[in-house]
Amino acid sequence: MLFLGIILTHPNTPITGMASDTSPPLHQGSDDPLSPANKIYLRSVTGYFTTIRWLMVWVTQLVFYGIPWLDFGARQAVLFDLSTRRFYIFGLVLYPQDFIYLTGLLIISAYALFLFTAVAGRLWCGYACPQTVYTEMFLWIEYKVCGDRSAQIRRSAGPWCFDKVWRVTAKQALWTGLALWTGLTFVGYFTPIKLLTTGVWQFQLDAWELFWILFYGLATYVNAGFLREQICKHMCPYARFQSAMFDRDTLIVTYDATRGEPRGKRSRHTDPHGMQLGDCVDCSLCVQVCPVGIDIRHGLQYECIGCGACADVCDTVMRKMAYPTGLVKYTTENALFNGWSKSRIGRHIFRPRILIYTSILVVMVTAMIFSLSTRKPFKVDVIRDRGVMVRITDDGHIENIYRLQIMNTTESAQHFQVTVSGLHGLTVLTDDNITVAPAQSVWTVVRAQLPPDAAKQGAHRIKFGVESLDTRTQDFEKSTFVVPSP
Repeated sequence: MLFLGIILTHPNTPITGMASDTSPPLHQGSDDPLSPANKIYLRSVTGYFTTIRWLMVWVTQLVFYGIPWLDFGARQAVLFDLSTRRFYIFGLVLYPQDFIYLTGLLIISAYALFLFTAVAGRLWCGYACPQTVYTEMFLWIEYKVCGDRSAQIRRSAGPWCFDKVWRVTAKQALWTGLALWTGLTFVGYFTPIKLLTTGVWQFQLDAWELFWILFYGLATYVNAGFLREQICKHMCPYARFQSAMFDRDTLIVTYDATRGEPRGKRSRHTDPHGMQLGDCVDCSLCVQVCPVGIDIRHGLQYECIGCGACADVCDTVMRKMAYPTGLVKYTTENALFNGWSKSRIGRHIFRPRILIYTSILVVMVTAMIFSLSTRKPFKVDVIRDRGVMVRITDDGHIENIYRLQIMNTTESAQHFQVTVSGLHGLTVLTDDNITVAPAQSVWTVVRAQLPPDAAKQGAHRIKFGVESLDTRTQDFEKSTFVVPSP
C-alpha cells in the first residue's frame, strides 16, 4: 500500500526497479513540458508490434460492428432485449435467472487479465482496450486529413486559413460520423439494429434510443478524439494497481540502459565506441511515437500501456545505423540484468503464479462451458396457492392447490407433463399436455390429491416433476403437502 501511495503521489516514478535517469521527460506541442494540457502529436510508425496492434483493431471492430447485423433464424443473432428480459446469443437464450453466467464471465475476464498482465504486462491496454483501439482509428483519420506529425504541429501553430479550416472541419466531421456510428452499433445490441437504422433514417427513434446513441457517441468522440492519453494516465484505475501484478519475470517494454548509455547524437559512419557513446543516438523518436508521451529511457513508468511503438521505431533507427536491434524491446528485468537468452526467458514464464492463474482460469472456463452445455431447456417454479391452502373434495380426498411456472428457454415450442411424488397415493390433476411457446413462460394450476387417511396430520415434503416430452429432460421442484386435522 505504501508503494502504491508513492506511485499515486509521484506519477513519473518508475514502477519497477529498472535503471532510470533524473532528466525530465520529453513532451511535444507545448513550451511547458510539465503542463497537463500539453497536446501530444504522434509520429506514425511501422513495425512488428504496430502490425499486431492494427490487426487487433481490425479484429475487434469487425466483431463489434459486424455481429449486430448477423441473423440467427428469424432474429438478430446477438440481442440483449431488455424489454422482454431475454438475452439472445446465437442459439442460446438467457434470462435474468441466468445472471450467474454473467458473474462467471466477469470473474473469468478478471483472472485472464491477471494472467496476461503477469506474463506480459499491459497487453490488454496496448492492443485490445477500446480506448487504445478507438484512439488508433481517430489518429488514422487525423493523419489522413491533417498530415503527419510535423504538418500538424506547423498548422496548429500557424494562423487560420482556408487550408487549415477545411482540414479541421473534415476531421471533425469524420470523427463525428465514426462516433455516431459507434453509438448506433452499441444501441443495436439492445434494439434490433435493422429497426434502429430504419428509425434513424425516418426520424422515428425512441427517446431513450436517441439518448444512448448520442451519449455513447459523445463518449467515443471525447475519449478518442481529445482526452486520449489522459484516460490512461489519470482516469483508468488499472494503471494504478498494475504494479501489484508485475514481478521481475514479467515481459515489459524495456530500454537497455547498459547498452544505450551514454546516449548522444552521431553520424551513422561514426564509431560510437571511439566516442565513448552507447547505441542510443538520442533521436527522441521513441518519445514522439509514444501514445502517452513518456520517455521509456527513464525506466518503465505507470503510464506505459505496453504498445511497443517505441520498440518498433527504435529498431528502425538501429537498422539505419547498422546497429543490432533490440535496444528497446519486450524483455524481463531478470533477463535484462542477467543477459538471459530468449529460451531462458521462455522457461521463466511458467513460474508458480502463472501456473496457478492458468489452472484457475482453465477450471472456470471448463465449468462455464459444462454448465452451458448441460443447461436444461426449461425452468420450473412452484408456488402454493395461498388463497386455497387445503380442502376436502366431495369424495373425501385431501387436495392442495399449486401454481407452476414453466419457462421454455429454447426457441421451439415444448410440451410438458407434470408428475408428483413423496406420499403414497398422491396424484396430480392437471392437463396431460402443457404447451409452452418458444422463449415464453406459462402459469398453470396444479391440484394434488391424497386419499383420506393416507398420511398423518401436518406438512409433508413432496416433489413435483416436470418432463419435456420433446427433449426428454426432467426438472424437479420441492414443495409441501398439508394434511389438515380431522
